[in-house]
Amino acid sequence: MQEYMRVCGYSPMTIKAYSLCVNKIYNYFKKMLDKVTEKEFISFLDKLHKKGLSPYTLNQYYAAFRLVITKIYKKPLRFDFPYTKRHKRLPIVLSRNEIKRLTEVVKNDKHRLMLAMSYGAGLRVSEVVNLKIEDIDLEGLVIHLKQAKGRKDRITVFPKKLQGEIRRFIENNYGGNFVFESERGGKLTTATCQHVFKNALKKAGIRKPATFHSLRHSFATHLLENGVDVRYVQELLGHANIRTTQTYTKVTNPSLKNIKSPL
Repeated sequence: MQEYMRVCGYSPMTIKAYSLCVNKIYNYFKKMLDKVTEKEFISFLDKLHKKGLSPYTLNQYYAAFRLVITKIYKKPLRFDFPYTKRHKRLPIVLSRNEIKRLTEVVKNDKHRLMLAMSYGAGLRVSEVVNLKIEDIDLEGLVIHLKQAKGRKDRITVFPKKLQGEIRRFIENNYGGNFVFESERGGKLTTATCQHVFKNALKKAGIRKPATFHSLRHSFATHLLENGVDVRYVQELLGHANIRTTQTYTKVTNPSLKNIKSPL
């Protein structure tokens, strides 16, 4: 299954996630998956739901199961199971003041620039760790992200405010290809980035249930607040569907913000 997914161009994170799902499915049923009935599989997903797993995770289990049956066993799936409904939650966005506080509490230059770059360019955590020096045009103030999510290249803005700092940081770097090198050489792990963000959030006294991805949410929301057209924001984020980007207009709806409570 992993070999098939690699050849088809699935991302390493998807391969890892599907492998974990299929491993758990096999361990649960302890038989060939094409022998699993619709009733058995629904019961399996129901148990996962009762354990508190999200609709997104249940969808992932079904997708992994379907891949094994149709692509590895090369058999038709005997039952059509609808994807579970996802809860429509608004993205967690940090205010400009919270972003400022977040970066000010981080004393390590590499970690601080890593957080600032993610917010200032709208980068995913995977894009931060894979960012190479050659991907940044410091004069043109653009970043060329290669083979990002969905194996697609895209161009995003480079924050002018970081121009001098990043130039000096790269000049004093470890001499590798990645902008944010690990001290042992090579790229940082996404877990390290998430740990840095979590610690910064705590030090800054920010109580929102934010994650590293909230930096990207904040980038999009603040651009829209600045009057940037939603289609330009879509291009910068690399969203295939404009509706994904339009989610941020619900967070930054100026008409709602102008309404005052009657209390």
